[in-house]
Amino acid sequence: MVREGIKKESFFCYNNLKILRKEGNHLPNILLVDDEQSIANLIEVYLKNENFTVYKCYNGTDALKYIETTPLDLAILDIMLPDVDGFTICQKIREHHTFPILMLTAKDAEIDQINGFALGADDYITKPFRPLELIARVKANLRRATSYNQPQKVTEEILNVRGLFLNQASHECLLNERPLNLTPTEFEILKILCENLGKVVSSEDLFQRVWKEKYYENASNTVMVHIRHIRAKMKDSAEHPKYIKTVWGVGYKIDE
Repeated sequence: MVREGIKKESFFCYNNLKILRKEGNHLPNILLVDDEQSIANLIEVYLKNENFTVYKCYNGTDALKYIETTPLDLAILDIMLPDVDGFTICQKIREHHTFPILMLTAKDAEIDQINGFALGADDYITKPFRPLELIARVKANLRRATSYNQPQKVTEEILNVRGLFLNQASHECLLNERPLNLTPTEFEILKILCENLGKVVSSEDLFQRVWKEKYYENASNTVMVHIRHIRAKMKDSAEHPKYIKTVWGVGYKIDE
């Protein structure tokens, strides 16, 4: 029965692969970096079972080469590597790319999560983890990035808030005519706040709408770090903000 189930699953995946190619859809390229070979090999199996193309590395040096030479759609980065750590790789990616970055962190290492978000990571998952949970996170981030990069039908294509322009069709953002290089996650957060001018959007609501997951205990920290990163790109003060204001114990808002 088990073997039969594997055969059916493989046939199903193969048919999906043919459909994707027939329709001309791009099969995502995933960069996977983890020095624990057994974990990297296991993740690779699950990713390939979803028809993803996987570029697997056991060290940061090889990962940086792929970043320079290979079109990528998402990166999975372990923080602890023997040469170049995951934080440095994340930072290097964000110098030129906006594709999603998912960090692998040690259990309960909250400071790693905050540092990763501060450098531009979109998501994280703690070790040990269930492979299916990781795959779910990968798919969620790819969906968000796809939505970010494709034109959509919107009621108001351009959002304009006191010199802050968000083009929802092209997913471009300008502040006083200066381009802001936002990640898909950051763009979505800013868009939601602009769509709710004068209203407080709770951390819980932001998390559920952007990450499309159930709100959990440390999710407010996830939102907070992304808000901090957006402010830094906008050169907006947290103490005397011109745009994103913190309403303590409630959430965030942008005044009209």
